[in-house]
Amino acid sequence: MIKRYKLFLLLIGLSLAISCTKESGPSEADARAANLKSLGSSAEDLLSDVKFTSLNIEMVYVVGSKPTDEAISKFQTFLEQRVYKPDGINITLRSVASSGKAPFSIEEIVEIEKQERTAYNTGDEIAVWIYFADGSNEKDENDKFVLGSAFRNTSMVIYQGTIQNFASRPRSPSRATIEAATLNHELGHLFGLVDLGTSPVSDHEDGENQGHCKIDGCLMKASIEFGTGVFDVLEGRGIPQLDQACIDDLQSIGGK
Repeated sequence: MIKRYKLFLLLIGLSLAISCTKESGPSEADARAANLKSLGSSAEDLLSDVKFTSLNIEMVYVVGSKPTDEAISKFQTFLEQRVYKPDGINITLRSVASSGKAPFSIEEIVEIEKQERTAYNTGDEIAVWIYFADGSNEKDENDKFVLGSAFRNTSMVIYQGTIQNFASRPRSPSRATIEAATLNHELGHLFGLVDLGTSPVSDHEDGENQGHCKIDGCLMKASIEFGTGVFDVLEGRGIPQLDQACIDDLQSIGGK
């Protein structure tokens, strides 16, 4: 009888130990889930310091597709102009091997993110993942080219193959200028612009291009993302800025 009683206590102890282990903290999948939500859903978290006081940008590039130092510097400046992160903005770069899948579907980019992303939200730090792909988007056409895509709340892809081709054309803007304009534009979509999670303060969405601004000269014009008019937009003017309507939207949810 005594042996059975001891065995009974042992089984209870093991059961409690297993139960405590399961509830000790979020699983790896749960921790990653916060960075795998819909586009624009983390706009306030990215812009304000209410929940997250620092920002970690993980830039992953395929060998031969590294962004220019100038573009990264201009991207950092744009971030500092728009977000409240008193504990800092950190940008890291690392190279990865080619997937060999170009031209890419967005589903293939999602799979690459699963394999290559290492930065996720932790504590009071929010993370963003940017992939510089060695190729183009599969939906490119003769007169329409995708330069970048923001596809989740903290994820974007830059099609370096397309940008490098554009930059090599006669009288084109520099590669750094095209890279920076594309980075800033896609970040605007992570901020929920235009009406992609952040409600517009005024009516400025382009009726023919959902998620883009209709005001001439604005960074969020569709021509920046799709490349059809990127030469006209960038030539002689440098990198476009957000117009006041877009800035009002960001400020309405805690941005600068």
